[in-house]
Formats: sequence, structure tokens, C-alpha cells
Amino acid sequence: MRIKLFFYFIMLLCGTVTFAADFSLVPLPSSVQTAEGEFVFGKKLNVAVADYPGDSLKAVVDRFAEGFSKSTGVVLKKSKRKAAHLIVGVNNKLPLEGYSLKIDRKSIAVEVSSPAGLFYALQTLKQLMPRNVMAGVADTSHERWSLPAVTIEDAPRFGWRGFMLDEGRHFYGKEEVKKIIDLMASYKLNRFHWHLTEDQGWRIEIKKYPRLTEVGAWRNSKVLGWGDTKPDGIRYGGFYTREDIKEVVEYARERFVEIIPEVDIPGHSQAAVASYPGILACDLDKWHEVWLWQGVSADVINVADPNAVRFAKDVIDELIEMFPFCYIHLGGDECPTAKWERNSQCRELLGEIGSKNFRDLQIHFYKQLKEHIASKPKEQQRKLIFWNEVLHGNTKPLGNDIAIMAWIGADRAAQDAATRGMNTILSPQIPYYINRRQSPLPTEPRSQGYGTETVEAVYNYVPMKGVEKGLQERYLGVQANFWTEWVEDASTVQYLMFPRLAAVAEAGWTLQEKRDYNGFVQRIQADTLYYNLKGVNYGKHIFK
Repeated sequence: MRIKLFFYFIMLLCGTVTFAADFSLVPLPSSVQTAEGEFVFGKKLNVAVADYPGDSLKAVVDRFAEGFSKSTGVVLKKSKRKAAHLIVGVNNKLPLEGYSLKIDRKSIAVEVSSPAGLFYALQTLKQLMPRNVMAGVADTSHERWSLPAVTIEDAPRFGWRGFMLDEGRHFYGKEEVKKIIDLMASYKLNRFHWHLTEDQGWRIEIKKYPRLTEVGAWRNSKVLGWGDTKPDGIRYGGFYTREDIKEVVEYARERFVEIIPEVDIPGHSQAAVASYPGILACDLDKWHEVWLWQGVSADVINVADPNAVRFAKDVIDELIEMFPFCYIHLGGDECPTAKWERNSQCRELLGEIGSKNFRDLQIHFYKQLKEHIASKPKEQQRKLIFWNEVLHGNTKPLGNDIAIMAWIGADRAAQDAATRGMNTILSPQIPYYINRRQSPLPTEPRSQGYGTETVEAVYNYVPMKGVEKGLQERYLGVQANFWTEWVEDASTVQYLMFPRLAAVAEAGWTLQEKRDYNGFVQRIQADTLYYNLKGVNYGKHIFK
């Protein structure tokens, strides 16, 4: 024991003891080495930023400076490198989103290879300080601001670290979405999957088809019927204008969050069918309305009608205009084929493509949309993502340059996609559907599940477990999903999201061998103040 204590003392003197758990850092960095001393802020902080194309590193520092000054009173001032306290340098050997952060008594030195890396380094810097700094809220009780002497080398495990919000069922508005993006960015999540259309509502303005929001964005019940719960007859709805989308997109870009819009077609499309039954419905003699119920509607788009194909292409064209990011999600899950089987156009098309599997009509539909996107100029081309039910059809016509979001039987489906040469994202229904109840306690809000998707269960899911090395490059990353059948208000969304979303963020960022649930619980304790200052509701189950 004395020998161990002796070596412990020597390591302290040398300043090489790694004590990440002593800092409230979420997600956990790759390497944290502490040293003696601290950096103490004066009233001004001199900053020197290396040149970078478009001065985008300076733009990151400028946005950081605004929040940092508001929360601490410390003013950041540009200076020459010799006089600087915060020095930002470029090191092209670092990973794209990685960074090196070294703090000693005299300076704060950051090295990055990209603006994203700098953004994440500054998130870590804020987490090393009181949580009001992370929240961007002033706290006059602090007369002295400092940082511990520490060296952090860090980079994410996965490039895709995502969260999906379903606003097809219930609509929350752009301020709530921006608040979610803020919290995502704090935890170094970088993909916001925005589920914008459903049987129960169409939430995005499409100029060429105004009835999608005039009709499809509204329904005659706020509550969605299920079992003993009946529709309430309240007129309910809402949608995002193109100006709203532009505002949210810019807000996300400043926080290095890419938005993946999802327009779920040809299934989960009753709101669209109700808006334009003449070009989308399989049965023109029936009445179509925006759905008032949960579950899976059989009222799907008639994929054999050329007008429906034209509609989908037009919608994609406008999505490309609004979302200047890499991916578009077209759904593909839970699409009943019963109406196709009774429709003469669909039966005729099935014969023309040489198949007896009605699921292949869906693949044929997607193939036409994919070819439409491929015909565009390079800057307008997008990659497509689908839920893993698409694998149930003959995917060969789609090629292997699509991504599969694996949710049902996720581990098996992801391996299937990777084996076929497709990229895949792990989004397992159990336990990454964080709309499900996170505790069996009777105080939990009404939602799905049995309370078994606890914070611990979410944290302890192991992404890519047992996957052979040759397939691992196909795994883009992880994503938590939030479906809103039962969740009518934003406060309940937040309560069910947090802190479980932080647990998913750590799975996406931190190497598996460094992850430890007990350490996570210890580190997340500081975030109660962060949530309170941001006005965010959260589950209290693991907080002391």
C-alpha cells in the first residue's frame, strides 16, 4: 500500500494523473491529464486565432465570445499571438471534429483541423467552468473565474451522433426546436433528424402544393386516439414556413448540427393524401382526412400514378432548396400494401417491373426519386436514408449508396445493411427510443413502454457490439429517436429526453472501452443547474 501511495504522489508531482471523473465532462473525452495550478481570467481575455479559409475559425470564436462575456463579464479581445491568452492554432493531423486543449497558468491553447473541432473544444472549455457558462447566463455571485490546468486530447468515435424529433404527430414550434439544438450541441451531437410529415400532420410549407399545409397541417383532435383514449374534437395543428426553416437551419449550422429532413413517403402519408387525394390516393371514391389516431394508417400514396411520382420529386426539389446538407430521409417504414394490391394501376406496374412482391413497388418508387436527385447539379445532389424495412424488398435497384437507419431488430438489420455494402446508423427501438417511459413509477408522464428504458439501460447499450472489423466502416454512428403519439407538450418532450440524450451522446463520442455508467452518473450531476438555467424539464431519477 505504501508503495502505491508513493507512486501516486510522484505522479501528482509530475502532473500526469488522469482524473476525467473529477470534471463534469459529458461526453467523456479521449484523454484528460491534470496538472497543478489554474488559469485565472482577468477582465479581458486576449485572443489570437490562426488564419483559416473564410475566417470560419474566427466566426466560431466570435459566437463563443458573445455567450462567454454574457455569462462571466470577461471581454474577449483580438490580439497578436505573443500577447494572447487564448491561442487557436491549426493542426491538420487532427481528426476533422477532434481537438487538443491545453490549459496552464499562463494560457489556453487550442489546436484543431476544422471549425467543428474548435466548436467542440470550446464546449469542453465551458464544461470545465460553472454551469452558468455552459448555459450562457450571467451569475454575479462569482467574483473570480478560472480554469483548471489540464491537457485534453479528444475526437469522436462516430461521425453521426444524432437525435430525431417527430413533429408529424404533435407540433412544438421553432423556439422549442432551437432549444433542443442548443442542448444537442452542448453534448457534441451533430445530426438533427427532423420528422416533419405523418398520417396525422404535414408540418413544412411546400410552395407548389399549398394544400399540404392548408389542409394537411390541421386535424380535428389534439389527442390521438388509442384504445380507450378517443379523439377530443379540438382543432389542432401548425407548420413551419420556409422562413422558419431558414431560421432554424442557420441556427443549427452555427452549432455544427446538420439537419436531416424526413418526409415519410409513401407510407405514413395520410395527411398528404387528404390534401391531394386526386393525385395521391389509391381509392378516389373514398373520403380522406388527416388521421386522428395512433398506429399505422393503410391510406398510402399510389406509387403507380405518375402524378404521385411527380409530386414526390417536386417536394424533394423544395427540400433541397431549404436544407443545404448532405442527407434527406424518405421514411420507408410500416407501409401497408393492401391498397396497392386492390389498385389496378399498382397491379399493372408490379407486372411491368417483373415482380410479385408488392413491397417492390415501394423500391421502384424510391428508384425514380433517387434517379431524379442524381440528375441534378452536384451541389444539389443529396444522399438518401431509409428505415430498415426497406431491406425487406429487392434493394438492388437502389444500389448500395443509401443509408439504412436500423431501428427494429437494429443490430441484425444494421449488419444486414453493412453486409450489402450500405452505410447504417444504429437507432435501436429498445433502448434508444427515448420517448418511452424511463421509470415504472406512477409519476411518469403518459407515454409508451413499461419504464424499462432507464438512463442506465440507455447508457449500457453497446453500439456495434461483435461486428467484424471489415464491416465497421459502414457504421456511421448512433441516434436517439423521439416519437410523439402521446406527448402533446414540449415540457414532457424535455422530461423524457434528458438526461437520456446525454447518455446517447456519450455512446456516439466516447470510445467504448472508456465508457462507464457510474462515472457518467457522477459527471452528469452538474447538469441539473444547466437544465434549470436553460429552462429545460428533465427526469430526476439519477440525480442526487
